Amino acid sequence: MPEYRIKHITRYTYPSPVIDSANQVMLFPINDEQQEVKKHELIVTHHPAVEIFTDYFGNKTGIFSVIKPHTELTIQSNIEVITKEVQLPADDTASETQWDNLVVIREQFPYMDFMLQESFDAHDEVAAVVKSMMNETVTPFAAAQQMSAFVYNSFEYKKGITSVETQVDEIWKLKAGVCQDFAHILLVMLRLVGIPARYVSGYICPKNHELRGEGATHAWVEAYIPFYGWLGLDPTNNCIVSDRHVRLAIGRSFSDCTPVKGTYKGSSEHKLEVSVVINNSTLEEEQPVTPVFSYQVNNPGVSDNSYRRFMEMQQQQ
Repeated sequence: MPEYRIKHITRYTYPSPVIDSANQVMLFPINDEQQEVKKHELIVTHHPAVEIFTDYFGNKTGIFSVIKPHTELTIQSNIEVITKEVQLPADDTASETQWDNLVVIREQFPYMDFMLQESFDAHDEVAAVVKSMMNETVTPFAAAQQMSAFVYNSFEYKKGITSVETQVDEIWKLKAGVCQDFAHILLVMLRLVGIPARYVSGYICPKNHELRGEGATHAWVEAYIPFYGWLGLDPTNNCIVSDRHVRLAIGRSFSDCTPVKGTYKGSSEHKLEVSVVINNSTLEEEQPVTPVFSYQVNNPGVSDNSYRRFMEMQQQQ
């Protein structure tokens, strides 16, 4: 069972003081039969009190505010976690029985929350692709794998062309994006055939540097397989999620489990830097902390004493 140490640093810097910074963090690793959390600490500059609660989906969530003027805000999450290898479904159950089970549970808690389908213009086009993969013998497990492979093969992994606000129609048209976008397309496809599917945020841990999304926040999908349970599928890497993925939160989509988001009052000009360092516990030397994501918001011509409200959510890579 591999053990990982993860350091996740989010740093905001502002050219002039801002006030009333209110933030929500979902940086608490899930502790269950698939991963054991040995240690977790959250360090925030200005030392605000962090109130922790459990949300509707069972995610541990923290909220805090920094009221006084400040020009920098750093949020650091340190994690030590042990992950366990996933046992795959046998996939020898009659497909008809499994599909019948999905019909029964689709309006039951908690599955109905992960069957909600958003409206988008390319619905018929996506549905046609999904229909082409289905036949009377394919099982939900096999169908889910085929859809994940389709996303992997049909979409280009390309940073910088999408954002947290990019909708399914634009992703489908671009046929490109990052892990967040790959996950959203797979969610749509699975739900179209009646498979409950949920968005997962977390990290993918490096080994041979052969996987996309290593060393950054990552996202994938969990599909519900009848008589088995939730199975993780990573369409960005066309693999089944196992002991190299560390889970932080689950939800219907990205907006339910954004690692860090917040608002503040002040000029919208600021810089965001995110650093993620992941080490195997057997390594004695830690990797240098350098930003894996940097985002600059400029605000030319706006006075520093203007009263503004700004909200930002971090995209997952």
